Amino acid sequence: MIQVGKFNTLTINRKVDFGFYLDDGKEGILLPKRFAPNNAAIGDEVVVFIYHDSDNRLIATTQQPKGVVDDIVLLKCVSTTSAGAFLDWGLMKDLFVAKSQQKIGMRKDGWYLVKIYIDTQTGRIAATEKIDRYLNNEHLTVKEMDEVNITIYRQTDIGYSCIINNIHLGLIHNNQVFQNLEIGNNLKGFVKTIREDNKIDIVLGKAGYKKIEDKGQKIIRLLKENNGYLPYHDKSAPEDVYHFFGMSKKTFKMTTGSLYKQHKINFTKTGIMLVEE
Repeated sequence: MIQVGKFNTLTINRKVDFGFYLDDGKEGILLPKRFAPNNAAIGDEVVVFIYHDSDNRLIATTQQPKGVVDDIVLLKCVSTTSAGAFLDWGLMKDLFVAKSQQKIGMRKDGWYLVKIYIDTQTGRIAATEKIDRYLNNEHLTVKEMDEVNITIYRQTDIGYSCIINNIHLGLIHNNQVFQNLEIGNNLKGFVKTIREDNKIDIVLGKAGYKKIEDKGQKIIRLLKENNGYLPYHDKSAPEDVYHFFGMSKKTFKMTTGSLYKQHKINFTKTGIMLVEE
């Protein structure tokens, strides 16, 4: 069954001057010649994205859109009309956002966080800024310590609201933010806490010992690149630690503590030193 707004693997069943038709169990879906793989032939299977052209016909492309149906992505507005706005999502035909699906009105050259969906009335792919109605924390699909994909949604007084795996809402508290974050950033994180009201606290990076192990390798590498010594310790300013290592002071202390127990580093009064092998 063809999935509109998604990638599909289809078989070429006939060739025409302007491209190839792909088998959909009906009259076929056109893959224009300019988007067909080199040396494409009848019987070949191709991975294509399916959407509607300007005449409302299904069409295939090997182009890579910036998002597929159900994705939440940051896109640029390229034009507006009285009916709505059009966003650049990487395909020949721009993505439509109806006026009713905009928050305060889109403007050309503005960037907007939207969810891509199938409009139930037209069957076409469209986008909406009104994302909240698609987010649900009532029935969670994640648990504590799960690694998740997050999209930065908006800034609040206590941190950054984020979208988890395109379906849940979470929060990164200010005291867990150690890098510049922008609306629409796509990052990896993990579920730190799920509270009784199903509110989810997120921390950037990897969970537990995986995180410490990765950071440990980085510290060892930096020590080797600096003749086995670095002037950082548990009294160093948090901003200095983050600027040099790209990690929080807490993670730095946990990681160096782990490296010390493994006899890979020693602590000095002024820093850390690599243990000679």
